[in-house]
Amino acid sequence: MQRIRSAIRTQSEAYLTNKVHNEKVFTAFRERQESARYVRPDRELARLERQGKMTGRQRVEMLLDPGTPFLEFSSLAACEDYDGEIPGANVISGIGIVSGREVVIHADDNSMKGGAWYPRSTQKIIRALDIAIENRLPVIHICDSAGGYLEDMAGVFVKGGRVFRNQCILSKMNIPQVAIVCGNCTAGGAYIPGLCDYAIIVRGMGAVFLGGPPLVKAATGEEVTVEALGGADMHTSISGTVDYPVDSEEQGIAMAREIVGQFRQPTKAYLPQATEAPYYDPEELFGILPSDIKVQFDMREVIARIVDGSRFHEYQPAYGKTLVCGYAHIWGYKVGILGNNGVLFNDSSLKAAHFISLCNQNGTPLIFLQNTTGYMIGREYEEKGITKDGAKMLMAQAGSEVPKFTVLTNSSFGAGYYGMCGRAWDPRFLWCWPNAEMGVMGAEQASRTLGDVKLAQLKRANPDVSEEEVAVLRQRVKEKAERETSAYFSTSRMWDDGILMPTDTRNALAIALSVAANAPLAAPSYGVFRM
Repeated sequence: MQRIRSAIRTQSEAYLTNKVHNEKVFTAFRERQESARYVRPDRELARLERQGKMTGRQRVEMLLDPGTPFLEFSSLAACEDYDGEIPGANVISGIGIVSGREVVIHADDNSMKGGAWYPRSTQKIIRALDIAIENRLPVIHICDSAGGYLEDMAGVFVKGGRVFRNQCILSKMNIPQVAIVCGNCTAGGAYIPGLCDYAIIVRGMGAVFLGGPPLVKAATGEEVTVEALGGADMHTSISGTVDYPVDSEEQGIAMAREIVGQFRQPTKAYLPQATEAPYYDPEELFGILPSDIKVQFDMREVIARIVDGSRFHEYQPAYGKTLVCGYAHIWGYKVGILGNNGVLFNDSSLKAAHFISLCNQNGTPLIFLQNTTGYMIGREYEEKGITKDGAKMLMAQAGSEVPKFTVLTNSSFGAGYYGMCGRAWDPRFLWCWPNAEMGVMGAEQASRTLGDVKLAQLKRANPDVSEEEVAVLRQRVKEKAERETSAYFSTSRMWDDGILMPTDTRNALAIALSVAANAPLAAPSYGVFRM
């Protein structure tokens, strides 16, 4: 493969302007992420200290093999919900290495609201288990939750059932699960250890019951202690609901590591070759990404700072130039890359469909690097069949069986988000960069369109509306559009698997490629391509 020739001048005015702007954007993201991970009220930390408990994040760090990475999912989930009081949706989840084995970890974050489950919490657990199912990964659950958030029980109840359904599917697929019960597992939460292959419980801390002592007394009049109702000794010596009693969290984590160490290693669908670092410095992405989202950049410059040796075999370089396609390696894993260089025209859509088919033919995972305003519109392009050519791209992508991974690098609007493997199109993982925007249309276009509609409504109600009122309306609509297209809006709702620093993308993709290789590759099966 040839090395990409970078045209970037790192001392140019545009590069330096972009760098200053993006350093502020990315620093703000890092600060927000670190706050969500580690900043907790003193009263919550004091409560855990009185109980003799570690935080959920400390438990995860102790569980992982020393010096190995942890690919965390949706660290900013719920960042714009619940008044920002439930960082990470009260759940820590991700992929890590435990006793040499790739696993999904789900840990209740007991350092806020007692680890109570909110609707976003169940959504985040479900997504973690979906990833385990797709990639054939064992799961370790670290349980310590106050139960469903009582003021939104309906939202937790309906979605929560999917958690237990996914656990059953994992068992059906012979994918093992381990539970470490470090706190209460109440009501539906009791089914997490109950549906695991192995369950560990900490004496004096862990408890498993469908209804706690207050509910039992209210429902039956029976008075019973936590330990007698669902404690470690009862469940490990009488009910058999839990397998291993331990005297401390440290012992529980050590036991879980010992159990995981007995799991068989999977046969990988594909293996990495020798690797080399990118020839071009990934830090240069700070100056490559434009400070104005409407300014185009060459996706080859991004590819050159992600792939091994900055080497890239470009497919059809002279055709469909608004879409860059080709082969490369990331940490030794061969990949097919589709990267936007603008709006999707007829030729770029056809090029995508053909390249996706080729990657399925030779079993090469696909990476979609999004930066597009969508498919081209207008009479000329409709006459050329842009709708059916775009449909071919969608059909090829939906029928694809190789693992797919998506990164929103900048703009992602309209049906281009679908064609480039948006969330609804089942990428194994989807990430955003902090600067990314996503929606039906860009914030500026959306604010103009919606602003005109709102203004017409306002004038019908009040024909004498003032210029000041019009200005206030347009500003309010613009601010709403900007908020709802931002990366934080989408990541709060878990429309992605988290926001990534551009410089972390290569490593995140490598972990994702490795775990995706645990699942066998099926033969592609396509629907009808409209000719």
